[in-house]
Amino acid sequence: MDHLTYDDVKAAGERIAGRVRPVVVAPGDERGRVWLALEYLQHTGSFKARGAQNFLLAHAAAGTLPAAGVTIASGGNAGLACAWAARELGVRATVFLPETAPPVKVARLRSYGAEVRLAGGEYAEALAACEEFATTGGALASHAYDHPLIAAGAGTVLEEIRERVPGLDTVVVSVGGGGLFAGVAAAAREHGVRVVAVEPAGSRALNAAVAAGRPVDVPVESVASDSLGARRATALALHAARQDGVRSVLVPDTAIVRARQELWDERRIAVEHAAATALAALDQTDGERIAVLLCGANTDPSDLVAGR
Repeated sequence: MDHLTYDDVKAAGERIAGRVRPVVVAPGDERGRVWLALEYLQHTGSFKARGAQNFLLAHAAAGTLPAAGVTIASGGNAGLACAWAARELGVRATVFLPETAPPVKVARLRSYGAEVRLAGGEYAEALAACEEFATTGGALASHAYDHPLIAAGAGTVLEEIRERVPGLDTVVVSVGGGGLFAGVAAAAREHGVRVVAVEPAGSRALNAAVAAGRPVDVPVESVASDSLGARRATALALHAARQDGVRSVLVPDTAIVRARQELWDERRIAVEHAAATALAALDQTDGERIAVLLCGANTDPSDLVAGR
């Protein structure tokens, strides 16, 4: 499957209804032109909870959720969301991390009831161990972003934003591997809402894919690479980016850091650099009613200097 439909997003919305926190929106300016979608208030601190719920619920309904449960290689937002969703459904979750993973990440995953396995010195080795575990142990392999159910679940946030911002014409979203973007774009296309897909200039997997006409590997060097550090965009994201009403935008790290600091200075909102990436593109965004999606807040706020 190389593209999502609006029906995929609608089905996801019906499936996860009542299981995730509805997005909260807040005015982003005094004129009512800009709105901030506070998705960082979601369970586990990011939009990933939507896709994780949709993925597991769909498999449970189809009878394809094995007794061995679900497994994923991720110490970030996707791993947290997978562990949380599995706990909510009473499903076993096994999360693979490199041996260098910070103890705080391991502890948080375990707090959601996940079994944490440490393998190798880097993510690629943890991923290989996860894949072997899924193959030999029979667990269902999940993914951080490259799956239609994950992307469709993420796209449900656009439906909720539209309900809260009448007349919405533009949504601004950060892009890593492209799961969130692909889901949001599928829903936005149905309603004639423009999408601005924002990436750090040093981590431009989607932008490079659009230029090349196919997914390609890119170097990753950005302050936001902990969340927006995919080396290759998904086919789902590339298909979405080729549709009318979608624009790819790049922002420098300096603008990302400044946007994140301004959110703290002006609103006492502490978000990840990934979330601030969307806001950093606001000056490149046209529209009469714009929603900026602040997608996650699993961050260390110690570098946010009060009163700066």
